[in-house]
Amino acid sequence: MKSFFKNVLANIVAILLLCVVFFFFFIVILIFSAMGSEKSVTVKKNSVLAINLKTNILDSPTEEKQGFFEFNDQDRNVLIYDAVDAIRRAKTDDNIKGISIEADQLNAGMTQMDDLRSAIQDFKKSGKFVYAYGNAVSQGAYYLGSVADQYYLNPAGMIELKGLATEVAFFKDFADKYGIGIEVIRHGKFKSAVEPFIRNDISPENREQLGTLLNDIWKDTSSKIAVSRKMDTAQFRTIVDSLYGMIPDLGLKYRLADKLIQKTEYDRLIKSKLGIKADGRLNKISLGKYIASYRDDEKSGGRVAVLYASGSINSGDDYNDIHSEKYIKYIKQLQEDDKVKAVVFRINSPGGSANASDEILFELQQLKKKKPLVVSFGDYAASGGYYIAMAADKIYSEPNTLTGSIGVFGVIPYFKEIANKNGVRSDIVATNANSMYYSSLNGVTPYGVNMITRSVEGTYKRFVHFVTLNRKQTFQQIDNVGGGRVWSGTRAKQIGLVDELGTLEDAVKFAAQKAKLTSYAVSSYPKRMTPFEQIFNDLNEDEISARVVKNKIGKANYEILQQVMQERKLQSEVKMEMPYQIRIN
Repeated sequence: MKSFFKNVLANIVAILLLCVVFFFFFIVILIFSAMGSEKSVTVKKNSVLAINLKTNILDSPTEEKQGFFEFNDQDRNVLIYDAVDAIRRAKTDDNIKGISIEADQLNAGMTQMDDLRSAIQDFKKSGKFVYAYGNAVSQGAYYLGSVADQYYLNPAGMIELKGLATEVAFFKDFADKYGIGIEVIRHGKFKSAVEPFIRNDISPENREQLGTLLNDIWKDTSSKIAVSRKMDTAQFRTIVDSLYGMIPDLGLKYRLADKLIQKTEYDRLIKSKLGIKADGRLNKISLGKYIASYRDDEKSGGRVAVLYASGSINSGDDYNDIHSEKYIKYIKQLQEDDKVKAVVFRINSPGGSANASDEILFELQQLKKKKPLVVSFGDYAASGGYYIAMAADKIYSEPNTLTGSIGVFGVIPYFKEIANKNGVRSDIVATNANSMYYSSLNGVTPYGVNMITRSVEGTYKRFVHFVTLNRKQTFQQIDNVGGGRVWSGTRAKQIGLVDELGTLEDAVKFAAQKAKLTSYAVSSYPKRMTPFEQIFNDLNEDEISARVVKNKIGKANYEILQQVMQERKLQSEVKMEMPYQIRIN
């Protein structure tokens, strides 16, 4: 008995100690969080705006991932709208004398790099300098850096300039080998999201759309690099085909870089440009810190709200990605807020659930009845991502946005063969003819396939119907450019799927004009999570496990694994989703 009471007392003491530890743990987090939020930033004279490795360019606040030991370092995460605005402000800021691009790898999407590059190009009109420096430079980082007046490369560095390519993984043989059955129902011969499950190679239709898409994007990207580096098209193609950027001496010879120097020499060069002595202090300020120096400086007048929608579209109420219940709340709040005079809906999504997309579209249609609604496309606005844009008064797309993909599909897996091989069989007892139209062990009944096919066809017709209303075209016209095909923003403008080629800033200006605002503030929704909220948002088992797996096998391999295993791709819900992503790596 004495031993029993000792054990009980020991457990009570252990629990109390644990509670104390957690209490102090939370206090420390709150203190550091408060310290981070109260930081004041002053821009010193003779400063240089730095775009470096610590800069993460995000399209939406919901993309922000706050690690446990990073809760005091939010300044590195910068929204693309804020980044472009910062560069525009720096153009006329007497304290900012130039821009230094020091990014070997750039954490930004295609359209985000386009917007940054255009903003820096405009900044150069001020007469201030723009320099760039690199070590092992990715193609995307070089695309941005090539806009500089001078590009400097480390003597042992390299520039990975190679053009664009895509690799599609196929799982049909894998499924056949292990006895996994997959029932596929789709509308649109270009709706290639399901091809990895039913083929072992790229279909002619998918090869055609991928080839057109890659060539559209590369033509735009490569021509801008060539112009900035003062090369003709043929010469630049030879340089890329020959991978000359991999060798620093060849990179210098063929004018990809202007000089091979060490980073310390590069900093001395900037000091000299600014009239600072070699042993003097060089004041560099990051984009994030520069934005923090004027973040609360809002204009008077009305307000234009930018509602960011980034990620896959799903049902539910989660903060990250686009979850219908959460976005319905956001949209209703903006509809009822009298201070908000116009709304810009920024879409960066490859699509997802057809039902969730439809819910969001309906609420946007109600919003449009009360105030102007303008849509801006980011890297992706395809399938469901395009569907939710159909309430817009006007649609702006970037030239390299992947858009369209007007098509619908359903993927239904079953495991009858592998189950039977391992001695697993089943019998069914039901009350009605189709109570068990789908079973993970027996697949889909013929009547079930028929009804799901009708559902897919009905969803496609509904999709095209809303597109015809918004784009003012006939069903046949939209069907001709639909069929699941993905287009670049440039071609989408040519075929009438978008109204204008332009940036998020262009969309905001038009929304303000449509609301007859001469002076206005721009507010972002959803609001960024505090560091404290971010930590607890990420403290769940699935998120932690996913990060561990991604770190172990690499990001590219993890995305392939998701294609095979991800639940949202392998359930019977009707999908509006784009099959792939394209990055300028």
